[in-house]
Amino acid sequence: MSSVATSENEGTALRHFLHNWRDYLELCKPNVVLLMVFTAVVGMLLATPGDIPWTALTLGNLGIALSAGSAAAINHLVDRQVDARMARTRGRPLPTGHLQTVNAVVFAAFIGLAGLGILYFLVNPMTAYLTFASLIGYAFIYTMYLKRATPQNIVIGGAAGAAPPVLGWTAVTGTVDPHALLLFLIIFVWTPPHFWALAVHRREEYARVNIPMLPVTHGDRFTRLQILYYTLLLMAVSVLPFVTGMSGWIYLVGALGFGGAYLYYAVALLVSDNPKLPMKAFGYSIFYLMGIFAALLLDAYLPFMLKPFLY
Repeated sequence: MSSVATSENEGTALRHFLHNWRDYLELCKPNVVLLMVFTAVVGMLLATPGDIPWTALTLGNLGIALSAGSAAAINHLVDRQVDARMARTRGRPLPTGHLQTVNAVVFAAFIGLAGLGILYFLVNPMTAYLTFASLIGYAFIYTMYLKRATPQNIVIGGAAGAAPPVLGWTAVTGTVDPHALLLFLIIFVWTPPHFWALAVHRREEYARVNIPMLPVTHGDRFTRLQILYYTLLLMAVSVLPFVTGMSGWIYLVGALGFGGAYLYYAVALLVSDNPKLPMKAFGYSIFYLMGIFAALLLDAYLPFMLKPFLY
């Protein structure tokens, strides 16, 4: 009888998952995870230019994506009551009741363990350890503590979101390379102005739910100044791959071009009260990060792409 009951329960769980797969996918914040995986892919490809690391690209990215999805699902769980009170998030699966808390807990645990297991047994232990540290940093340290403790939450917590290129590099080499840390630094400095633009737009909602985002605690004007300062810092940090010899002129031109446009938005936010600007700046910040990482990739691989035509 017990085996029959177990089989029926498993069948019910599977039917539930298939019926609600879009809600489970939303728990993983797929757009965020895709951006993280893209930066991880760049880290992988830069680790061995010209030699495509297929194992890392397939199994490594699968493990990183599952782990990132698990962290995102935990974020949904912790913030479900706050999400229900914010216009941007009230349509998520947990506030709407499309998924129950227990379903989300089981799902987050399953994909998290699966992702870490893939990394540990099929890629290398170092990548699994670093990914686990990143998961803990975002899902627990940032979401459960920093987010509600300090207006510097996104600055400190940004370290977890900056990890993917390091994870990608480590998935290929098994070591942490200084060049990978430069990629980490770029994303780490990029995160505050990226998120603060959204926080400026949603300042009243964050205030209503008592989350101390910088615009809530220090005001709109101060936050816009910080966005400008961090954007200038980001432009300086973004040229380090060229300065250190990690990349060449193609990347430098791309970094300065994308950075110049980002600086335009930062200045515009400071001098204009246009209510549409914060979200435009937020949207461009995502394009910026994708652009300079694509420039890194093009700079590294263009010689290999042109080699058949030159020799």
